[in-house]
Amino acid sequence: MSPAVTGGHRFTLAPPAPFRLDLTTWALRRRAHNEIDRWDGRAYCRALPVDGGAVAIAVREEGSRDSPRLAVALAGGATGSDREQRVRTALAKLLGLDVDLAGFAAVAASDPALGALAERFRGLRPPRFPTVFEALVNGIACQQLSLAVGIHLLSRLTAIHGRPVGADPGGPRAFPGPTDLAAADPARLKGLGFSRAKAEAIVGAARAVVDGALDLEALTGFEDGAALECLTGLRGIGRWTAEYVMLRGLGRLHVFPGDDVGARNKLRRFLGLDGELSYEQVQEQTSAWWPYAGVVYFHLLLDSLAAGGAGSATATKAPKREPRHNLHTNSV
Repeated sequence: MSPAVTGGHRFTLAPPAPFRLDLTTWALRRRAHNEIDRWDGRAYCRALPVDGGAVAIAVREEGSRDSPRLAVALAGGATGSDREQRVRTALAKLLGLDVDLAGFAAVAASDPALGALAERFRGLRPPRFPTVFEALVNGIACQQLSLAVGIHLLSRLTAIHGRPVGADPGGPRAFPGPTDLAAADPARLKGLGFSRAKAEAIVGAARAVVDGALDLEALTGFEDGAALECLTGLRGIGRWTAEYVMLRGLGRLHVFPGDDVGARNKLRRFLGLDGELSYEQVQEQTSAWWPYAGVVYFHLLLDSLAAGGAGSATATKAPKREPRHNLHTNSV
């Protein structure tokens, strides 16, 4: 386990099979320089906010892909609190432990190319941020930037505004929540590399949550259209960010963010198409995988990471599929 949790409280989890911690962790962290979600080759490590403080967790996979078991160690936080239950709840989201993928397996089995991709990354679970607010801030940070730059910004934000585990200022920090950012000066976020508009959007959302004017977690009970309308009504939030939050924050696995340029390009390559895809064409193409287009999104992400030599995914490229006849490739 990570030195940060040596000697801490321990418990085990039994994920549904198949499960692979390495693949799921890479779909969650996306880039190697992510300082919030860390992977040392054996353990997934993170800090989580609990009871006004923070706990450090380290998760190691035991058993096999088809008979998985996770050993979890945690340290920090108030003793006697419900920290274990809070960590369990967070890990269920972060590692997709409560998601039933039987339907996705059936969809993949009916599509040879998707079936090959799914088999290659068998054990991947669709990750989700532990709070909708964290998903929202992630989306804002990555707007109109490369993912690599966006993750640098998020790591800096956490290093300055995140809650430390214990008294060590150089130790791990939990991703900042609304109360951590509501009092922040947008100018200070700008000094971390955020644009003024992004800084004001993040602080404004945090203040709205703290003031009770905005309940992001309540969006879990909203229909898609209502959730999209609420999110795009927030300052600095457009359709791309809203759909990103719906997938990675609300766990809407039928959502494939159609305005995500990187995801569109991954999809185009997988489909074997030339030219660019429009938002409408993305929705048309992914409709065949409903309600698991978002699951395909994560598989294509891992395929891209493997092609670039990142992560622990196999380096063998997924086969291209035959172009679908209902797409006019000369119009894209």
